[in-house]
Amino acid sequence: MDYITWRSFYTVLVFVLFIGVVWWAYSKGQKKNFDDAANSIFDDEQPSSKTNDSTKQESKNNE
Repeated sequence: MDYITWRSFYTVLVFVLFIGVVWWAYSKGQKKNFDDAANSIFDDEQPSSKTNDSTKQESKNNE
């Protein structure tokens, strides 16, 4: 097998993988997962512990 044959095989392989990823991303089964991930930024019910720790430290220094 020469270089051109390997390169053709690689091109076909990458194209098939690309089609597989596109098919997976647009499948109906993934819609709920993607919607949950997209809306997860709005689910911030608790403030992060980092801001609480820095606030506590500031109040300790001010006392």
